[in-house]
Parts: sequence; structure tokens; C-alpha cells
Amino acid sequence: MAGDFDGRIVLVTGASTGLGRAIAVETAGRGARAVIINYASSKAEAEETADLVRGHGAEAVVVQGDVGDDGACQVIARAAEGFGRVDALFNNAGITKFAPNHADMDAVNAEDFLRLYQVNVIGAFQMIRAARSLLEAGETAGAVVNTSSIAGVTGIGSSVPYAASKGALTTMTLSLARALAPKIRVNAICPGFIDTPWFGRGMNEASLERMRQGVAASTPLKAASTAEDIAGAAVFLASPAARHITGETLLVDAGTHLNLTPLAAR
Repeated sequence: MAGDFDGRIVLVTGASTGLGRAIAVETAGRGARAVIINYASSKAEAEETADLVRGHGAEAVVVQGDVGDDGACQVIARAAEGFGRVDALFNNAGITKFAPNHADMDAVNAEDFLRLYQVNVIGAFQMIRAARSLLEAGETAGAVVNTSSIAGVTGIGSSVPYAASKGALTTMTLSLARALAPKIRVNAICPGFIDTPWFGRGMNEASLERMRQGVAASTPLKAASTAEDIAGAAVFLASPAARHITGETLLVDAGTHLNLTPLAAR
């Protein structure tokens, strides 16, 4: 796979840490000419991602913006205009509200739903719209990869609004795959647990380690996935090897879905 991104222009939202950083570094390591690194709030962490990208010989462009804001999406897309095109857009930016007891319907409110949809669903739509002409400017079809979640497939996850927003993102992936073909391919990955600071918010290290061990014990592959484990699947969907794949939702969860009804019956 080394070199399959040679000369490519990549844009990754939510790339300051975690999966977004891993995707940015993976594409740089596979030959990307430039990686546009979007972040919402942590410039220092985004610059760390940029340094890692440059370490692989790619140009790194850091741009701030909350994808929930349409004007910010336009600014983020314009950061790629100097390159004349975007070969791959990774809609990775996402937020949640932690309310894991889904039966506690007072733990979330309308504002939680609206904010999560604004970033997780509308933000992805706005980024595709802002980058559409650049995605269509290359010699081959531009690729969009949306970071959805197993939560959107199974209804599990950090909260009901989060699961609902990821389900909507998965459906939107299908809609836009039809609408934007043949010039743009649109796919999604659905990770399960990823061992990143995002999952560990509000937990001490001992609790986080117990979670890692519990996840590893419960998955068929006996693994607690890292960001790097998931990034490869996302980058595959944007690569030439996936040039005939669009409208696909790829579960990347170490087999977690195999234990869940009704998916266990597949």
C-alpha cells in the first residue's frame, strides 16, 4: 500500500488527536502530497499532528473551524484551493454527550440532540458541499469517508443523541453516494471502541484500563482497537483499491457487532 496516495491532497476534519490524527499520518505515510488538518479548539495538538505529517514528507496545512458552522466549513475547504483539488475528504470531526444509561431520558435534552446533529450530521454535509468542486476537480473520483459508529448501527453508545446522529450520518452516506456519483464516492466507517482520550473523558486511568480489558475480552478478535487500527480501514475506502466502492458502511469494531442482536444473526 505504500505509495498509493502519492501526490494526493487530503483533508481531515477533527484531526488534532485520535482517529483524525491517525488518518492524517497514515495518508502522509502513504505518499500524500499535502494534508489539510482541521481542528476545532486545540491548536497545539493540531500542530503536533502537522509535525507528524511533515515527518513523512507531506505538506501540512492547519486550519481552525467548527464544522457545525457553515462559514467555517467554507474556510476549511478554501485551505485546499491552492492545491487545485481534494482527492480525499475524511469527515472525522464529531462530538457526543456522555449519558450511557439510555433509560435515563432526563440525562439529555433537545439542545443535546441539536448540537450533536449540528456537528455529526450537518457538519459532514456542509463539508462535502464546501469541498464539492475540489473533490470533482481531480482526474479520478474524489473520495469522502464519513466517520460514523457502531452506535449508529446498533443503538448502543455514549448516549441516545449520539447513536441517533451516527445513524443519520450513515443514511446520509447512502443518499450522497447516489447523488454525487460518478464524480465523488461516499463511504463510511463504523468503529466500535477506540482507545483514545475521547473515550476516556471523565475516567481515571484505572477505570479506563478496566474498560480496555473488558472490551478486549468481549470482542471476537480479543482486541481493544487503537486509532491506528481503525485508520487503515478509513484510508482504504479513500484509496485507489476502493475505486469501485461507494455507498458502503464498513464496520471496524474487532467483531463487536457479531455479539449483538439482530446483527448476530447475519
